[in-house]
Amino acid sequence: MKIFTRTQIKELDKYTIEHEPIKSIDLMERAARAITNAITDRWAASVPVVVFAGPGNNGGDALAVARMLTDQNYQVQTFLFNISNHLSEDCAANKERLRSTRGNDLLTEVTQEFDPPRLEEGMLVIDGLFGSGLNKPLAGGFASLVKYINTSNAEVVSIDVPSGLMTEDNTYNVRANIIKATLTLTLQQKKLAFLFAENQQFIGELKTLDIRLSKEGIEKTEAQYTITEEKDLYPILKPRDPFAHKGTMGHALLVAGSYGMAGAAVLAAKACMRAGAGKVTVHTPKRNIQILQTAVPEAILHTDREETFFSEAMPTEEFQAMGIGPGLGTTEQTSIAMIAQIRRTQCPVVADADALNILGTRQAWMQQLPKGIILTPHPKELDRMEGQSLGSYERLAKARQLAEKLQGYVILKGHYTAICMPDGHVAFNTTGNAGMATAGSGDVLTGILTGLLARGYHQREACLLGVYLHGLAGDLAARELGEESLMASDIIRFLPKAFLRLKK
Repeated sequence: MKIFTRTQIKELDKYTIEHEPIKSIDLMERAARAITNAITDRWAASVPVVVFAGPGNNGGDALAVARMLTDQNYQVQTFLFNISNHLSEDCAANKERLRSTRGNDLLTEVTQEFDPPRLEEGMLVIDGLFGSGLNKPLAGGFASLVKYINTSNAEVVSIDVPSGLMTEDNTYNVRANIIKATLTLTLQQKKLAFLFAENQQFIGELKTLDIRLSKEGIEKTEAQYTITEEKDLYPILKPRDPFAHKGTMGHALLVAGSYGMAGAAVLAAKACMRAGAGKVTVHTPKRNIQILQTAVPEAILHTDREETFFSEAMPTEEFQAMGIGPGLGTTEQTSIAMIAQIRRTQCPVVADADALNILGTRQAWMQQLPKGIILTPHPKELDRMEGQSLGSYERLAKARQLAEKLQGYVILKGHYTAICMPDGHVAFNTTGNAGMATAGSGDVLTGILTGLLARGYHQREACLLGVYLHGLAGDLAARELGEESLMASDIIRFLPKAFLRLKK
């Protein structure tokens, strides 16, 4: 699923109008009908409705919705804000349609002073002030109105985008001047801003309405951002050869664990095996031997010369993929061994956890990372590597720039994990849940990615498939166990069911 920018959304509307063909006012009517149906499905006609409409096309949508609700016997009070004495053409047309249908008493056109109506619990506010075209923070009277709505106990439905929220970058927005919606009815597709954690307080529940914009236009428009859907992964899945043996299913190397952190190596190794690797070798300090041989008897152990920490790089000629970092530690000797290990490795590499922490304190080493490397930082780890960010949009931009600079892949973990690719494209993942916010979850992802790479998946395929499977396994686990009790090992336990679901 593509995510379009503010400019692209406008162009797609124009393309639909020209090629369907359909008049812009009729396309607005179609959108308003979808919005109205979503409202009437949830709120009865006994609920008093107050509509706030702005001077642009978002306001035109709101006026059309007010008319349709009134036709269905809802008690609707409508306020159209025309401060500059200029309405968009379709907004002006819907103003006249509303007036001619119901009379002047139900529509108040605000041109100067505004005495706001009383908003109480049990009432519904329809926010049609500003939509996806907004490109600067709200100020003045509109900011005051937004604050008034937010302090009321009324429920709020925002049309397309909560007024005051910009569709992409809200780094320097005034957050007090953004509507806090109960429900956002966005048109055709999600907006980039909807995927960032700090914006969820404004969006509320999100529902995407299909207003039948041109399929041809959508296909023709290149999108920098996409959302991975399950159907996108079906062509990626590799069949397992009936005559396969462990030597043809890939040999993965995991450099993981220090004394007291053997669990990270255990989780990564188990996940790697569950991801389908034929063989898994774990390089780890001597003190971890008994734990690993007991917990993961299927794994091969290669022990470091040191008792408690990783200190020496090992040959990698026999491996098809390497994962490095889980529970590794960040001592000086380990740090030097880590970069030496990456430099001498010829197969695809996944770097996570302490490998990223080491890189965060040794910026010059970033230049030594091989092309195609996969980095899997959470937000704080990325901040350590690329500097503090003011918000999710800026952090995502830095992750994209890092992926392009390294010609590698940066998996920025979060509720909507963002896979940043060497060509600048970003794919967001939608599987996963809050129960996965638990120690070891990232180690499991490292194991899955390394296992898929060892199986022969390209880095791009491994990232898309691995992140999706990781989240899906977490969702299946949460469905049975609940989010509160979810542990990282549960994700591994449900990984086979995640694979089965995709293959079915």
